[in-house]
Amino acid sequence: MRSNIFIVTNLQDKKLNEIKSFNKEDWSSAYKNVEKELTKEPLIISKGENIKDLNGTLLRNGPGILERGGQWVHHPFDGDGMITSIKFENGQPFLTNRFVKTKGYLEEEKINKFIYRGVFGTQKKGGFLNNALDLKFKNIANTHVVKLGDEVLALWEAAGPHALNPESLDTIGLTTLKGVLKPNEAFSAHPKIDLNSNASPELLVTFGVQTGPKSTIRLMEFNNAGENPGELLIDRKDTFNGFAFLHDFAITTNWAIFLQNAIDFNPLPFVMGKKGAAQCLKSNPNKKAKFFIIPRESGLFRGQPSLIIDAPEGFVFHHVNAYEKDSKIILDSIFYDDFPSVGPDENFRDIDFNKYPEGKLKRSTIDLKKKTSELETISEQCCEFAAVNPKNLGLKATFSWMASTSQKLGNAPLQAIKKINFNSKEEISWSAGPSGFVSEPIMVPSEKSTNEDEGFLFILLWNGERRGSDLVILDAKDLKELAVYELPISIPHGLHGSWVKN
Repeated sequence: MRSNIFIVTNLQDKKLNEIKSFNKEDWSSAYKNVEKELTKEPLIISKGENIKDLNGTLLRNGPGILERGGQWVHHPFDGDGMITSIKFENGQPFLTNRFVKTKGYLEEEKINKFIYRGVFGTQKKGGFLNNALDLKFKNIANTHVVKLGDEVLALWEAAGPHALNPESLDTIGLTTLKGVLKPNEAFSAHPKIDLNSNASPELLVTFGVQTGPKSTIRLMEFNNAGENPGELLIDRKDTFNGFAFLHDFAITTNWAIFLQNAIDFNPLPFVMGKKGAAQCLKSNPNKKAKFFIIPRESGLFRGQPSLIIDAPEGFVFHHVNAYEKDSKIILDSIFYDDFPSVGPDENFRDIDFNKYPEGKLKRSTIDLKKKTSELETISEQCCEFAAVNPKNLGLKATFSWMASTSQKLGNAPLQAIKKINFNSKEEISWSAGPSGFVSEPIMVPSEKSTNEDEGFLFILLWNGERRGSDLVILDAKDLKELAVYELPISIPHGLHGSWVKN
């Protein structure tokens, strides 16, 4: 792995495209089962120095089982969840990892065989006849991990959360959060931590969706600090016409913003055993995307009805941030031209990146009075997993950090970390290319400074040179490497994570 830092201006855009192209085998080599579970294994630094005043825990989630009995999952998103905890004690990191011991994981682990179909296309052996009419799914708990109250929660949006012991990461089991949820009720994999609410020093804001001809969004806000952490403070339900596919959302001080993509769901191929449920989603150019804008009961417009406003064309998995400006909401999101899906006859380890739409950072300006929206492109470079300083979530932010391609144009694996200044439009990038591949950067603000871009970026990186995982810590301000640790386990390309103070 070789790291590079580039300052990108209009005169220097070419420089990013001069980086040596990636090797697909380096990228795909990350896709293998996590080989073991470790407990408080000290990490040895391979580059840089320990950050002596760093105390806290990095939590990451992602698929950890991708193959059983010689059969591969059809899509990595169907892999069973594996939680990694890297706890820093006065700068020294210790790694603990555990598979989430869901009911389905335990059943399949016992016989080393897939016995559940996957949402993203994994089938049981025996062809469509053995899969038809089998509509059971496995809660794979593989998408996100957060701490709520005294428990760590492994999240998967189609079902309930699994509670884990915060220290050992041992699975406690499915939780209803003290009766807040019905058994196995859907609970979003994208909660937001609001540090700017009057209702609590720290709110965990999340949602669940009941889909059908009409879809109901349940918006929940939990106290996550001080007395009674984990207590549900606010609970609101809003119903909208049509099938809702909502992976993520955004919040401001007063609003929760959902983008319902212009998408159809035809369940027949899933019912007949020919496709996974997610493969039955398809963009509909004849439909109009919608913003569902729900007043937060902790804000100024509590009790008022929700708003429905036409949204721009494109498909969105993830939002970056939103804030209020006069009577408008400014929302930054990663837009795709179409819904990206791995087809039934494709191998996810050998995909042609040029055939898939790339994600681009775009800004929606939603006028709440006129009930209109406009879209502008902030960056043409393919990117994903963008974030702002957690202290600015829901407020105007000057900076954002994201995973991006090393090349400036076109689709490719994520190999760089990019920082954008929304005001000056200046961009700087740190590249792990040609053989390093990055995940979602976790931004941790500095305890010693109030400057928005002072802090650290934590990145779990796949090092294609040595076929192993690294933890990289960058300075959030200038993207310089501060420390690199070679991990004692190999972790496949993952999904989301969080930082918990000790």
